[in-house]
Amino acid sequence: MCSNERKQGPFRHTGTTNAWQSPMGRKKDKVSSLSYAGTSTDHYEHTGHTILPLKAQSDGGNLEIRAVLWNPSVRHTPYAGRHRSREEEHMEDQIHVTVQRDDKPEQREAGQFTENGTLGSWFKVTVPCGRKYDKIQLMNSIHSLCSVPFTPVDFYCDKHRIQFFVPDLRIASALKDVSYKIYNEDFQKIPIFVNPSVAPYSVQNRFTKEEMEQLKLAMRKRYDISQHALCLKKLRFDPDLMKHNIHMILNRRSCMAATLQIIQENFPRLLSLNLSSNKLFQLDGLFDVVKKAPQLKILNLSKNMLRTVWELEKMKGLKLEQLWLEGNPLCSTFRDRSSYVRAVLECFPELSYLDGRKLLLPTVMNTEERKLMKPCKDIFRGSEVIKNQVQRFLREYYLMYDSEERQGLLNIYHDQACFSLTIPFNPSDPDLNSMCGYFKDENDMKNFKEFHIQRQLLKYTKQDIVECLKGFPQTLHAFSSFQVNICFQMETMLCFSVCGLFKEEGTPKECVRAFMRIFIAVLGRNSNMCIVNDQLFVRNPSSEEIHSAFVIPSPTSYSNFKLVLSQEQQRMVQAFSTQSGMKLEWSQKCLEDNKWDYTRAAEVFTMLQTKCKIPKEFFKQ
Repeated sequence: MCSNERKQGPFRHTGTTNAWQSPMGRKKDKVSSLSYAGTSTDHYEHTGHTILPLKAQSDGGNLEIRAVLWNPSVRHTPYAGRHRSREEEHMEDQIHVTVQRDDKPEQREAGQFTENGTLGSWFKVTVPCGRKYDKIQLMNSIHSLCSVPFTPVDFYCDKHRIQFFVPDLRIASALKDVSYKIYNEDFQKIPIFVNPSVAPYSVQNRFTKEEMEQLKLAMRKRYDISQHALCLKKLRFDPDLMKHNIHMILNRRSCMAATLQIIQENFPRLLSLNLSSNKLFQLDGLFDVVKKAPQLKILNLSKNMLRTVWELEKMKGLKLEQLWLEGNPLCSTFRDRSSYVRAVLECFPELSYLDGRKLLLPTVMNTEERKLMKPCKDIFRGSEVIKNQVQRFLREYYLMYDSEERQGLLNIYHDQACFSLTIPFNPSDPDLNSMCGYFKDENDMKNFKEFHIQRQLLKYTKQDIVECLKGFPQTLHAFSSFQVNICFQMETMLCFSVCGLFKEEGTPKECVRAFMRIFIAVLGRNSNMCIVNDQLFVRNPSSEEIHSAFVIPSPTSYSNFKLVLSQEQQRMVQAFSTQSGMKLEWSQKCLEDNKWDYTRAAEVFTMLQTKCKIPKEFFKQ
């Protein structure tokens, strides 16, 4: 578990340049915040997962890119559809694209948008079991991780998968890279399969410019500008559309896509939409309504052919206040009105009217959709009670861990607890030898045969664990660098992880380390936690991580970061602040820059104050 810390570790750090041209720092330049997930590589050891890379070969002025987009499960799953010929399977396994290196206008190649949607110019993207997750949250996660912007076409969602199409090889390759980089709340990786496809239905049957113009005229006649209401009741039988031989069957994706496009371009303030009596039996085409009509509050779907409430989930994200569903077969699938109302509220929790009847008690539904996480997690998830309990535990644990004697940790571990230490070895790392303090036998670290694997130290029983921890270097943890995440919670058991930075003290060169720790604890009497499993991962952090955590960039950011100081250092900071009149954070900064030499810090302060180089903001009001 710990070997993947670089991918899923929730580090968050701030890159800065220092303040003041003096031992007290340099003038503030710029502060930026970013999440750290580690650099991605084509192959991850210890996981069994391989991302097939793009293979580039130079051929004169051309660059040939071979994108291997292969899904080994497609031929064996029920999602594969009809049997394909060997030619189709070969096309699906490998696609070749030639990209010109010069500045000549791009020629149309496979993987680009074509009018007739030939095989290879479109790609089908599939997320298995996608229904488990909120579709908007899922798509937002995919968009944020995909290196190429894209718009999903013909979004489809059923009980087993989420599916959509994209028209470009670059997008397809970028989406392939997103696979297994999103996690659900159970820390399970979510796969994304990308395969070549013919053009989707809505593209093959899209409206001509003339048809779009006629549809726009017909919809304008049905729009009430005073109410911002659009009535598309029985749109198929609209006389103006029938006159031009336009068959508006809203179950067809091409028809619904054209309708939503016109709504977005011509009725951006739409509040009410009437789609009654259109024989709708599925609402796949309305997935985009959240984006195309974000202000929609009233929706009439009465007298259609919707059979399950599942169809409504495809429109989740709409802030509907009024909804009509009467006249649909789904209404008769509930044993009573209360269960009917409850099911609808799960999709639209802000609903106040259903089928024209006011809902007496506004209900806030607790949906059970699984939440998604990006590789970098920077928030504390969990109830306030659990949050406070974990925070209190971590503070007590690391105060004892950072003490000279770690014997007090005996009371925190279970008698039969298990502890593991994982350290990644990189032969090119010049600081490799600095990790020797975590191993009794230094020769183990010099065995080149072990460089490609991780050395793990396992300890059982609380006595052995604490003895092992006492042998580690003395530490000072930066509490405000901690990122905590609740992995799972049971009635008497809790699993949570913590990531952050610490200093190793008592050595000629104080090293800074990054760590991730995963605790599994049982709840004892008085809700005290007792650790049964402890997994520690230690590595060398990047220079940016060190800079952001142990250099104080500004008073505002300092308020969110306080290192754990010894009692003597705290007294020095208080005294320096009293004598200089500076705020505590800048008094500490001055002392740190002068290596806690009080006399030297006072001399530097006096010199800078005489030259009027200390900003007024640094002083107490």
